[in-house]
Amino acid sequence: MSRRVVVTGMSGVTSLGDNWDDIRTRMSKGETGIRYMSDWERYEDMSTRLAGPVEDFKMPSHFSRKALRSMGPVSRMAVAATEKALEDAGLLEDKDFLQSGRIGTSYGSSFGSTAPVKAFARLMETGQARGLTATSYIQMMSHTAPVNIGVHFGLTGRIIPTSSACTSGSMGVGYAYEAIKAGHQDAMIAGGAEELCPTMAAVFDTLFATSQRNDEPHLSPRPYDAARDGLVIGEGSATLILEEREHAIARGATIHAEILGFGTNSDGKHITQPSSDTMRVALELALKDSGIDKSDIDLINGHGTATAQGDVAECQATYGLFDRAVPFHTLKGYFGHTLGACGSIELWLAIKSMHDGWVPPTANLTDIDENCAGLDHIKDGPRDIEINHFMSNNFAFGGINTSLIIGRGDN
Repeated sequence: MSRRVVVTGMSGVTSLGDNWDDIRTRMSKGETGIRYMSDWERYEDMSTRLAGPVEDFKMPSHFSRKALRSMGPVSRMAVAATEKALEDAGLLEDKDFLQSGRIGTSYGSSFGSTAPVKAFARLMETGQARGLTATSYIQMMSHTAPVNIGVHFGLTGRIIPTSSACTSGSMGVGYAYEAIKAGHQDAMIAGGAEELCPTMAAVFDTLFATSQRNDEPHLSPRPYDAARDGLVIGEGSATLILEEREHAIARGATIHAEILGFGTNSDGKHITQPSSDTMRVALELALKDSGIDKSDIDLINGHGTATAQGDVAECQATYGLFDRAVPFHTLKGYFGHTLGACGSIELWLAIKSMHDGWVPPTANLTDIDENCAGLDHIKDGPRDIEINHFMSNNFAFGGINTSLIIGRGDN
């Protein structure tokens, strides 16, 4: 059995807003969500002070205190995005379907909420359980987002937790697509989320991979740029509702796009140093799964972490496969690296760009690194492009590679 899979609902939370109109407007003005984090000044041994925080985020007032008890910030952003995505899909009030077992969730974050970690660490160091509650572990566990989504909306279908660092969101969508395509589910809630925490920045700081342009937050990160000096951590969430195409048509749903192909593999070489060879294979797998030719790809949404090795490996893998100046950009200059959320945020906004025929440039890209050359980097302003098919790629620690191919879903 092989069924077609479409996107019928989308929503997200980012440092530039929670809806496409606001995000596009701010991108058009050259704004980014990167800020100087003054409260990080107390971390004396951490070099970076930059991040892309989601400011003024609040859960809708109809969420009760009891409903929020098991949710840390990462789950709250995931559940909030999912509620709006289900509403967009016309499924939010369809309790019979949500609880039928025919819809599940495939969702990820690189970690759960980090605040409870302090309470567990205090227990181990002092023997005191002060600060621990019945929901501390639930908020902290790596699959907290999909579990909270499942419980809140009463889902009884399969749950696929995709905690795979920077590919958590793209794997969430990819595995959801495969579950529907194979006939295991009729619909899936898919995506990823991440909450901002200085420990996330510290991970990359110890690898000398964070940006230290602390006095110029509006100029960092700089993906693919010769003057890039590292990544900036961000936060957010995005949810896509995936559905079997005939099921969507039968209920009169709006089809935003079609998932045409998914490819994923692993380098098997090094935990933190990416391999362009296996990156390229992941892209080839997605193309093979989609059934379209590489010449049909009108745009590539790159990973673009603004790290020395990552950007080069990605560009060399991409150009090595396409062997042409295919239009290419990334969104991480606007939001920073949202880790487990980036794959789904980038997919959500790329689908919006596809229908508008408007593509934002890679923020802060002025002088392309010669080792990233060959591709048609979108820079110096937005570009109008007719997009029928695009590819979205993400790569993670552990050498995990993902590639998704999306079509308009018009036929």
